[in-house]
Amino acid sequence: MPRLTAINRKILAGDSLDRWLAVARFKRRSIVFTNGCFDILHRGHVLYLAQAAGLGDLLIIGLNTDASVKKLKGPSRPYQDEESRALILASLGFVSAVVLFDEETPANLIKRIQPHYLVKGGDYKVEEIVGNDIVRAYGGHVITLPLVEGFSSTSIIEKSS
Repeated sequence: MPRLTAINRKILAGDSLDRWLAVARFKRRSIVFTNGCFDILHRGHVLYLAQAAGLGDLLIIGLNTDASVKKLKGPSRPYQDEESRALILASLGFVSAVVLFDEETPANLIKRIQPHYLVKGGDYKVEEIVGNDIVRAYGGHVITLPLVEGFSSTSIIEKSS
């Protein structure tokens, strides 16, 4: 069970997130932040997240709660509950932390974390990325990474129907 305990310790909220951030800042670690629903984790997600992790020392994933996924994707989503999605993401070796957020956007979480790098997929323009103004205001970087063609949760769902 020690491995499962280590994975669960990566899922942060409240005071545990604040303590984690304080230690990261004290150690002068660069923080990379990305966010999403990650409803059906697939190859495209893994390649994107691994590349994002390579931009800094620590990768934090902001994960939409079930309620916020329903608002964004519709009443039939998510397919996997937030605890399952968080556990799966936290089990990836290059993921440092997973933080659930309930709002429609991660703007408040980005303000709290103050990442050095805010990362999203290439389907976004930098100016469209929520939080880009926040991160740029304190000198952080906003980066888009190319999408892996042929891999998306929607295409997996459509294929199985």
